[in-house]
Amino acid sequence: MKAFVLSLALPLLLLAADASAATYRCGTKLASSGDRTIEVSNKCGQPNSSHFVGYTQVVNGIGGVQIEEWVYGPANGALYFLRFEGGRLSSVESKRQQ
Repeated sequence: MKAFVLSLALPLLLLAADASAATYRCGTKLASSGDRTIEVSNKCGQPNSSHFVGYTQVVNGIGGVQIEEWVYGPANGALYFLRFEGGRLSSVESKRQQ
C-alpha cells in the first residue's frame, strides 16, 4: 500500500518542482530556467541594465561560473531581476516600485 501511495505522490512532487521554475513573460514569449542569455535577449530584447555579480563558489575544483543579473522594467509597476549562472537563466525575482 505504501508503495502505491508513493508511486502516486512522486509525479505530483515532480510537477510541483517544475512549477517553481524561473520564468519571465515578455509580451507573448516566455523566458524559462535554463534559457541561454542569447535566447532571453531574442525573446525579450535587451535589458534596461545588466550587471556582473561575480562567480559561483568553487567546490572540489568544480564551479566558478560567472553570475550576471539583468534588469527589465518597470512593467506593471515592478522591476524584474533575471539572474544568469554560467550563461543560463537560473532565477527571476520581481520587486514592486514604491
